Amino acid sequence: MASARHGTDRATGAPIVDGKAEAITELMLEVAQCFFRIRALGQKAGLITSWGGGAFGFMRSLALLGPLTVPQIAQMRPTSRQRMQRLADELAAEGLVEFIDNPKHRRSKLVQLTRKGAARHSELNAQLMAIASTMGVALDEVDIRKTVEIVRQLSDDVKVRSERLG
Repeated sequence: MASARHGTDRATGAPIVDGKAEAITELMLEVAQCFFRIRALGQKAGLITSWGGGAFGFMRSLALLGPLTVPQIAQMRPTSRQRMQRLADELAAEGLVEFIDNPKHRRSKLVQLTRKGAARHSELNAQLMAIASTMGVALDEVDIRKTVEIVRQLSDDVKVRSERLG
């Protein structure tokens, strides 16, 4: 019989599994599967580069927050500075972003959208909205927003736990 307790069994050290733990596990696995499907769709739609870099997400950060350094962008994602540098260089080669002087740090340039990059971001955002507008037809907005909040809370919990592990 499932226990209502959480944590580990004091006698055996084994995790205590209850209905909530099973539900969270199922949610995490569904979110992971959904992520991989979203990534595949994003690659086909041009929202994500073929090697997995999130071009749209990178440009979205710059559109929302203004010029940032590559390390700042990497800190916002669970990825390395090197991976974000590769994406920044790729986007710069396409004329979508540019490196500008950083008044706060001589050696760490800021990355900002170019006019072409801002236009491409708007185009990709419209494309994403068009895709999203045809999804989840059986769901209502309140349920979707509640799900977003739940996934955000779990994501924050995972981030904290990951940071503790170093």
